[in-house]
Amino acid sequence: MTSTSTLTTPDAIVRASGPTTIDDLGLIHKLSGRWVGRGFNLIARPDRLGPANNTPQFTLALHATHETLQVNPVGGGIPNRGQFETAFLHAIDYSQTVTDYSSHTGIHKESGWWVHVPETKENPAGTYVRLATVPHGNSLVSQTTAVTTFSGRPTINPVNSLPIPGSDRVQPLNAPPGRPLSGAVLEQYLKSALPDGLPSGLDPVKTIQDPTEVLRADIRSQTITETDIIVISTLVAGGIVSIPFVLKNANAAQLDAIFWIETVKDGTSGRSFFQLQYVQRVILDFNDIHWPHISVATLVKE
Repeated sequence: MTSTSTLTTPDAIVRASGPTTIDDLGLIHKLSGRWVGRGFNLIARPDRLGPANNTPQFTLALHATHETLQVNPVGGGIPNRGQFETAFLHAIDYSQTVTDYSSHTGIHKESGWWVHVPETKENPAGTYVRLATVPHGNSLVSQTTAVTTFSGRPTINPVNSLPIPGSDRVQPLNAPPGRPLSGAVLEQYLKSALPDGLPSGLDPVKTIQDPTEVLRADIRSQTITETDIIVISTLVAGGIVSIPFVLKNANAAQLDAIFWIETVKDGTSGRSFFQLQYVQRVILDFNDIHWPHISVATLVKE
């Protein structure tokens, strides 16, 4: 079936152009289009001088962000040929650009694919896979650990940003950090101010330790009628591959993320629109410490 209009609102969902259909893409068909919004980015970066007085030297960088996400469906099936059967995958490609909200300087650039992998003998439940490349010198493959759709608004649970010893196991995305570091290493987490451009009324200490405070503030007054959730991790299948400089200085060891595709009802017009929220945590390893690098954003489909 061919397309008669574009994938823009919940009221105008149609089949993607070419032979690929909504059923082929599954939930990720809702990502097609152009998304724009704002968010918050937290990252600990190693300082060049290294440890001093047994205190790891680092800079905690905090940015309010402006983000643009362009997602395009790719027509046709992608054949993966095996010994006994062929699995036809279907994909959308995306380009993500993140800039500082105030200075407009670049923070992050990423290109990649979301792929719907159908049910096969090796993949009995069917999955979604995110493939991504970042010009810092990283590429990754992550796969879904949970996918669900339900009526109403999402419950956005905390994601802790505090660093932990490198010998400790990294906890699941929404779990407490286990054994966070203490003392001087936490000074920047406890005393830094929030950047301009975030929702008003946020508590700095609470928001820095849990950046999902920004997501909850963004939807506090909204009427959300339906939510799709896609949870992914590099621990399930895939991983992160980096150039030697990244491996030595701030190795990206693990990625976990949650995406909420929300149907929001406008209180004035009564019309519905799509909204995308996400939280992503990348564990950066340096100075024998696991440092959570957390990004959140709330985007609206134009």
